[in-house]
Amino acid sequence: MVVVLANELPPAVRGRLKLWFVEPRANVFVSGIKDSVARTVVEYLLQHCPANAGVMIFMTQPQAPGYRWYIIGTPRKPQLEISGLQLIVETLIS
Repeated sequence: MVVVLANELPPAVRGRLKLWFVEPRANVFVSGIKDSVARTVVEYLLQHCPANAGVMIFMTQPQAPGYRWYIIGTPRKPQLEISGLQLIVETLIS
């Protein structure tokens, strides 16, 4: 499964995604494509989306923890990878 969340996509990329994905909300794409096709789609997005598109891609993978994410642009929250586990850093406000 692949989930793509974006702030803004170029029209050509958005049209291409609609070939394989369902768009339940604006700029939210979900698909159950095979792993080989998913890797091709992720590579396409990484090559054709500008940094200001604000894209976050979640893709399932067979190894633990069962997913991998890719980010295009600068996210609001910092990410951290520990022993292959991708994490989003949350700050506590007290």
